[in-house]
Amino acid sequence: MRKASLGTLFLTVFLDLVGFGLIIPFLPSMARDLGASDFGAAALAACYSLMQFIAVPLWGRLSDRVGRRPVLIWSIAASALGMVFLGLSQHLVTIFLARLWSGAATANIAVAQAYIADVTAPKDRAKGMGIIGMGFGLGFMIGPFIGGELGRFHVIGHQGTLPAFFSAALSMINLAFALRYLPESYPPEKRVASKRKWTFLDIEALRNLGRFPGVAAILAIAFSSIFWFSGMQAIFRLFTLDAFKMDVAGTGRVLGLVGLVSVIVQGGLIGRLNRRFGEIRLLAAALVLMALGFVLTGVSVHWGVGSFLLASAVTAAGTALHMPSVSSYLSRRVTPDLQGSTLGLMQSAGALARASGPLVWGVLYDGLGLRTPFYIAAAAVALMLVFLRRLPRL
Repeated sequence: MRKASLGTLFLTVFLDLVGFGLIIPFLPSMARDLGASDFGAAALAACYSLMQFIAVPLWGRLSDRVGRRPVLIWSIAASALGMVFLGLSQHLVTIFLARLWSGAATANIAVAQAYIADVTAPKDRAKGMGIIGMGFGLGFMIGPFIGGELGRFHVIGHQGTLPAFFSAALSMINLAFALRYLPESYPPEKRVASKRKWTFLDIEALRNLGRFPGVAAILAIAFSSIFWFSGMQAIFRLFTLDAFKMDVAGTGRVLGLVGLVSVIVQGGLIGRLNRRFGEIRLLAAALVLMALGFVLTGVSVHWGVGSFLLASAVTAAGTALHMPSVSSYLSRRVTPDLQGSTLGLMQSAGALARASGPLVWGVLYDGLGLRTPFYIAAAAVALMLVFLRRLPRL
């Protein structure tokens, strides 16, 4: 694989996550300022994730027909347009439309994965796929921090304009690199012969779950954890504003801390911890840390900002341990010929969790106040420890 192609793919994923992270520090409070309820503000995250869930298989299937390069280039250009639309939006309806558009535009992860699979040998594929995880981690670490800092400045009436335009500019740079350095990876002769099916939910993979004890339980754990964490992300800005009167820049810095902890755990610690303790013990630790982090966040309303920073770091460490442990366990639990479909099923479950979690959190936050939703989330995540007892040891 050409290094330029690999770098451009990394840049695509990285900038997608930077763009996603840029809006977290300010979008919910901006929606509230325009008249949205707390539920409505959280629904902005849900509609973005819902469009990703819908668009991922569509863009994947389209890339099988027309090639990877056109789909990736279109998605980058569409991402830029979506951010310009968001930056110019002055009404709640247009903000929702901008997020729906951006969710569909940035649903290019499956196409990026397919590109890597096209151009790497099986023995090098894990290394190639690693660029996607790296792009996720670094993008989410940097994006909220930049969004918070830029969100301090109001342009054409609201604080989201400058971060949104900055994200659009990054996408245009990305587009220039893709046009220059990203060759097609999927030749026409393979497109004609392609039999790959892209569906919203792999029914055959669901049927195979019964063949492997523990797989259904691990998927339930993954869904629950993503559900509660993604919902918390959706109301995070509302919480920092309501609990601590924190400004947009402060919120971005806390989210930057969350991303930094995640990168440290996933980039430097997870491998050694996995070899020493194994997936099940690490997953138990992840659930305990997440539940503890939620509880600490709830009590931080009374204990102060210092305890909130600690809670955010603890929650970040738990989520960083969670997904690698789940993916590793699944890949070792099923036979090689079913690994792809099973991991794809996990991705579908994760997408549904990210679309539904913010809606539930919005209802809880709107109706129960600052602290109670975090205690409910802690109890729900801790309950997943019961499922761990059903997991066969590897």
